[in-house]
Amino acid sequence: MSISVDPAWIEAVLLAVVRMTAFVVIAPPFSYNGIPLRVKAMLAVGLGLAVSPAVSHGFHVPSTGGFIVDLVLEALVGAVLGFLVMLVFAAVQSAGSLIDMFGGFQMAQGFDPQAMVNGAQFTRLFQMTAIALLFASDGYQLIIGGLTRSFTALPIGAGLDLSAPVKAMTDAVTQMFVASLQIAGPLVIVLFLADAGLGLLTRVAPALNAFAMGFPLKILITLALGGVVFLALPRVIASLTGHAVGDLMGVG
Repeated sequence: MSISVDPAWIEAVLLAVVRMTAFVVIAPPFSYNGIPLRVKAMLAVGLGLAVSPAVSHGFHVPSTGGFIVDLVLEALVGAVLGFLVMLVFAAVQSAGSLIDMFGGFQMAQGFDPQAMVNGAQFTRLFQMTAIALLFASDGYQLIIGGLTRSFTALPIGAGLDLSAPVKAMTDAVTQMFVASLQIAGPLVIVLFLADAGLGLLTRVAPALNAFAMGFPLKILITLALGGVVFLALPRVIASLTGHAVGDLMGVG
């Protein structure tokens, strides 16, 4: 019995697995450190095998040096695509950071080794909620679908035109700041007005020591209105998922 092995198919799948691995390591929700590395590796290999019919069609076996160059290029493409998705969902983390800063929670800042996030309560809460919602709402499937369609826009071994991803990153950074302000903006304005009101009260009646009362007041406002922002996160995550898929398709 003889078993035929197609070198073109094997090399095409290996290149696809390299792109998938670089993407999974960087892009949320797959980059979460709570997911074991073995699971991430199995996911990358499985996705590479899933796209094998598309990537192996018309693939020509390069030389050894050319194959090594293609491996580096695919790792770069996967990293760029993963970084774009990470930038989009960084808006949720930035919104939590704004709430922590204006609400006075920044003093309780800590590092979360699972999510690789350095922030206070709302920063970590929003980050964990975003990851949970991506899995609960099947948003991760849309991200995987956008990644698999990237092989049509950026075929295996075709390289990467840096003008497109640089423009996409610039737009993604701008969108991240705008989205974070849209998420946390109303609460930030209320907290700023509370600070301004306490400042005026201190000038009018210095003996009241209004700023001493300001800490529990701001905590109460942050917790009360932060719940409203938290309830809006499912729609925010759905919108950000659509933007992330659009960025994945727009790189090519």
